[in-house]
Parts: sequence; structure tokens; C-alpha cells
Amino acid sequence: MHNLVEIRKGDIFTNSKVIAEGTDNQHKNVKELIEKYQDDIEDFGTLSVSNVESTGGRPERIYYLNEEQAVFIITLLRNSKVVVRFKKELVRQFYAMRRFLIEKQSKLWNDTRIASKENRLKETDVIKLLTEYAKQQGSTHSDKLYLTYTKLANSIVGGKRDDMTVSELNTLTLVESIIKQTIEVDMSMGVHYKTIYQHCKERIGQFAEITYLIA
Repeated sequence: MHNLVEIRKGDIFTNSKVIAEGTDNQHKNVKELIEKYQDDIEDFGTLSVSNVESTGGRPERIYYLNEEQAVFIITLLRNSKVVVRFKKELVRQFYAMRRFLIEKQSKLWNDTRIASKENRLKETDVIKLLTEYAKQQGSTHSDKLYLTYTKLANSIVGGKRDDMTVSELNTLTLVESIIKQTIEVDMSMGVHYKTIYQHCKERIGQFAEITYLIA
């Protein structure tokens, strides 16, 4: 399943649309259930609501529920294989996100985040050299290389650094180091800039494969 929870104002929430999609219910039916039991839901905190523009251009009301509110609502849904699977995954993601918020307050996370940022700056310095190198080889779109190599790194570990665990930050740092070192070595050998990208892609693929075998 995709991400069922998100951080809003320092706390963890899911929303009525996620619940509807995850349990194979109509969104309007889930909203009606929330509105019916709003007083009970607000025993666990104020119910948050936002109006979001839908695909048809009309605003759509979406309710945001904290962990206790979400657990209360899903207990009111009739069990089916789909609903039970969703309940399990929702509880798992709330727990995982809660652990992440605790981890993010630690010195280890902060130090790892700083080290990851510093490593990214070194990588971008090398990519800057690569853009000039590619220009000299006839590239007319070398300015897009930053985005190209960022996407390559994110194919292994995606998302924002501030939303990553220590483990994910360390993995991203290793991936970006592979990119940096491959570019440096290949440029010193006069390798064509397009081939450099292929070498980076291959080596990152090998790294991912080894990582998964260890796991």
C-alpha cells in the first residue's frame, strides 16, 4: 500500500479519503460516518478539515484524523479481507511514523542529516564540473544533469531528507558517493558524459542488489 499517514503540524494523521480508498468505500460514506460520530471522535482531539480542489474543479471536504480518531473510525467499519488488511497496514504505518518522530529528535539523526547534506554538496560540486565537461563534448542540455542525477539517486531512496530515517539517510549518502566517485574517475579517463551516466546507473544497481541480499 502507498503511504497512509502524514505529518501535519508535528503530529501524525491519516484522512477520510485514504480511509475510503483503502477500505473500498465511497468517500462520501466515510465522511458521513465521521460526521455522525463527530462528538465521539473529538473526545480524542479536535477534528481537522480542509477543502481541497477536486479533479472537477469543485472543492472537496477532507477530514484529517489523528491516530486515536482513525482507530476509532475503522472499528466502526464492517470487516472484510480488504478492511482488515487496511487496518493492519494503517496501524503499522502509524507506529512506524511515531518511531520516526522520536528518532528525528535524537542527536544521531541530526548528525546523520548534517553529514548527508555535506556529502550532497560535494556531489553537486562534481556534477557542476560534469556540466562543463558535457558542454565541451557537445551537450546542449547539460544544465539538466543536476535533475538527472538527483532522480537517479532517488530511484533507490526517494523522498525529502527531512522525512528520512537514519538508515535511509545513510543509504542515500552511499548512493550519492557512488555517483560522485564514478563521475570523478570517468571524467579523469575522458569517458563520454552519456556513458558516465550509464556507469553510475549500473553501479547503483549493483549496490542496490547487494544491499537487498544482505537484508
